[in-house]
Amino acid sequence: MESKLFTPFQLGPIELRNRTIRSAAFENMAYNNSPSDDLFNYHTAVAKGGVGMTTVAYCAVNKSGVSFAAQLWMRPEIIPGLKKLTDSIHSHGAKASIQLGHCGNMTHFYTCGCMPVGASGGFNLYSPTLVRGLKVSEIKELVKDFGKAVNMCREAGFDCVEIHAGHGYLISQFISPYTNHRHDEYGGSLENRMRFMKEVLAEVMRAAGDDMAVVVKTNMFDGFKGGMQLEDCITVAKEIEKCGVHGIVLSAGFVSKAPMHVMRGAMPLKTLAHYMDPCRFWWLKLGLKIAGRWMIPTVPFKEAYFLEDALKFRKEIKIPLIYVGGLVRRSKIDEVLDSGFELVQMARALVHDTDFVNKMKETEGEYCNGCKHSNYCIGRMYTLEMKCHCDVKDMPAKLQKEVDEAEKH
Repeated sequence: MESKLFTPFQLGPIELRNRTIRSAAFENMAYNNSPSDDLFNYHTAVAKGGVGMTTVAYCAVNKSGVSFAAQLWMRPEIIPGLKKLTDSIHSHGAKASIQLGHCGNMTHFYTCGCMPVGASGGFNLYSPTLVRGLKVSEIKELVKDFGKAVNMCREAGFDCVEIHAGHGYLISQFISPYTNHRHDEYGGSLENRMRFMKEVLAEVMRAAGDDMAVVVKTNMFDGFKGGMQLEDCITVAKEIEKCGVHGIVLSAGFVSKAPMHVMRGAMPLKTLAHYMDPCRFWWLKLGLKIAGRWMIPTVPFKEAYFLEDALKFRKEIKIPLIYVGGLVRRSKIDEVLDSGFELVQMARALVHDTDFVNKMKETEGEYCNGCKHSNYCIGRMYTLEMKCHCDVKDMPAKLQKEVDEAEKH
């Protein structure tokens, strides 16, 4: 069978030169919540490296949705810097996408400038902080913020927006019974818990019009008892399809409860703790030392680790599905595309080697063997810019040992 990988694909109103997308893995390069040279250089390199579309990650639709100091939040003053970035991406033949979302309860006053909000009030152990449930009037304003953000993304030159409705962030917090304990029209039944998501997507589709593509990242399961399970997540995906979006990205996991379902493998706890500010995060560093493996349990890695579950969604969903999860080899990417998925996303392979897509075009058997899934890039990303350990000079010995041990498995 002839490979689909390097054939064009029409995603809504835009055409991608091939079937690859750099997924919205957080770069942590938007210092002071604004575009930076690092962000520009990284996505330019990915575009130059042959990808069909690259996704700028985890941009909040307003300041209350920010969970990192080096995370974008969409506002007029950053549009010129983003336009410079999208112009560069386009100059190398790739399309530019940006992920829009809101972190909900996954933040702290020091970061977002207000008491964190969520579908329901409570206490977030991972910050740790008290969380306030959103009022209905605030929900309506947040919906409008998504539409305003899409319009600013168009002005900044983006071809596509990816709405983050998974991983335990705000939209996902409304959908999951684990985080939604409301007793109004936004809580209770699954139909009610999906209401916020559907209102957001209706607003996004109005703003996107006929010239921007819209895709949605959603969970196939939350990854723990009491969260969303696969059958209910298929129902959510069908509702997303009804909203008229152009594609769905299938992922899984809950950052605050089952984070390694998203990324697989083990979290490098020494790396995670090492880069944290000891004054501000002493409590988390201590918690990681005492109960890190309980807090962030390992989930075994294998190539294309979501494929078996994603195929169950393929049987139920008619619109394009974008596969993400564990793609580091051309033959496996071809297998995924031949299984009925229109596009593939990847991140770690493109953190390790921004030229990976071009290399796959040159060599059918290409394998990103420099990425051995130690997850150093992820452990580092919570404090510093995402970077592969292969590109870090003078790494502390204890961290190098942790990487070496992880790569044996």
